[in-house]
Amino acid sequence: MDSSRIGIAEEGGPYSYHPLADGDTISSDDVRLKQLGYKQELTRGLSAIANFSVTFSIISVLTGLTTMYNTGLTYGGPLTMVYGWPIVGVLTLIVGIAMAEICSAFPTSGGLYFWSAKLCGNDWGPFASWITGWFNIVGQWAVTTSIDYSLAQLISVIILLSTGGNNGGGYEASKYAVIGFHGAILLLHAIINSLPITWLSLFGQVAAAWNLVGVFVLMILIPSVATERASAKFVFTHFNTDNGEGINSKVYIFVLGLLMSQYTLTGYDASAHMTEETKNADKNGPRGIISSIGISVIVGWGYILGITFAVTNISELLDEKNDAGGYAIAEIFYQVFKSRYGTGVGGIICLGVVAVAIFFCGMSSVTSNSRMAYAFSRDGAMPFSSVWHKVNNQEVPINAVWLSALISFCMALTSLGSSVAFQAMVSIATIGLYIAYALPIFFRVTLARKSFIPGPFNLGRYGILVGWIAVLWVATISVLFSLPVSYPITNETLNYTPVAVGCLFILVITSWIFGARHWFRGPISNIDA
Repeated sequence: MDSSRIGIAEEGGPYSYHPLADGDTISSDDVRLKQLGYKQELTRGLSAIANFSVTFSIISVLTGLTTMYNTGLTYGGPLTMVYGWPIVGVLTLIVGIAMAEICSAFPTSGGLYFWSAKLCGNDWGPFASWITGWFNIVGQWAVTTSIDYSLAQLISVIILLSTGGNNGGGYEASKYAVIGFHGAILLLHAIINSLPITWLSLFGQVAAAWNLVGVFVLMILIPSVATERASAKFVFTHFNTDNGEGINSKVYIFVLGLLMSQYTLTGYDASAHMTEETKNADKNGPRGIISSIGISVIVGWGYILGITFAVTNISELLDEKNDAGGYAIAEIFYQVFKSRYGTGVGGIICLGVVAVAIFFCGMSSVTSNSRMAYAFSRDGAMPFSSVWHKVNNQEVPINAVWLSALISFCMALTSLGSSVAFQAMVSIATIGLYIAYALPIFFRVTLARKSFIPGPFNLGRYGILVGWIAVLWVATISVLFSLPVSYPITNETLNYTPVAVGCLFILVITSWIFGARHWFRGPISNIDA
């Protein structure tokens, strides 16, 4: 076996895998991390539940499905959402399982880029690590931008409805007010993430509970309060082709409707980035990835069904002249309570439940961002790396926390100039992140097919099959996310996702050719000789 191909030394070397007993969890985790080339700098205080909680809160079906429900209604409606969600969910779970196997072998905060480096070996490892790392971290920053901006938009809708609605003289927040909300939210997230990991663990578990309970409450409450409910036939068979976007092909419409599901099911690499703070990391990291996706798929489907049973008129929900200004779920919640009680206050409170879930989602996203930035700078990949990988007295990568919040705010500033530019920016959140997910899996099933040494969680002979399905699915959705979503195609309707991702790719490759290839060597040990 040519162990150098994946950066694994001979038996007993720094990167070889040694099974460790569970007797002294913290000690064994520290030893495993040392075998991978790093000393323990962060506090290892997260349990399996805490690791899961961070990732489950980032996936947050209340966040993704609420903010993307308009997309689901527009492109196919009930049929696309009800059947598209489990299809995307199963395929996403396969991607997660493939990632979990690699995570078990290499439980470090660097996650994806570290995996790519070790799976490609000494020759291609630095280049693979560079590409994977930058797509991962930029994708994560875009995710945080998107999450907190969607919360800012929801807050503006809550204010609109609380002051009378779109048709009752309600206050409509300007784009400057929305960006102000966004900045304030990021500030709070940075402050919270500056606290010790024990506090973040507590907040993370509260966030997971809030998301879980919130989904069940809303999926039962909304259709129960509604005076008019959709029939089971409508929910399970109605296919909406009246999208107003000039698209008539049913297959094309269904495919575009899948974007709602795939956008929601992202961010589960967080469990990998938290492994240096997780006990029994080579087991609990993979468990966090798989369980967060699996539970999200189940409760997300229930949320879709519950809310869709309260849908009676799709065109009215999408109409920008309605009380919620075209924000479909907000209009559903508001009208459901207004029709029964004569006031939409109950619906506004329900939106508040969703807003809190989105806040927790953004909080956990900053946590994951900062750990990735900490690890990437620890290996010297970022400008001013010595600044970003520093930890404070509470063993928190404090500078990386505030850097992540600042960059996410700067990315959102594009919304002031052009909505098209902003959409292009946040489109990297899904495609950029999934490219980073697929690269180490691809290297696992190709270059490291015979030399990969699995950790405690492994797929055995099915690892290659699962890996190839995951890679092909990511390639498929990369095409889907790049398709035009409206015809005729103009400057305003063009899907700029491939442009944004292409520009990121060019920047990453150019920086490698003209600079990084001379000095970046991939993950480097920080253990003193």
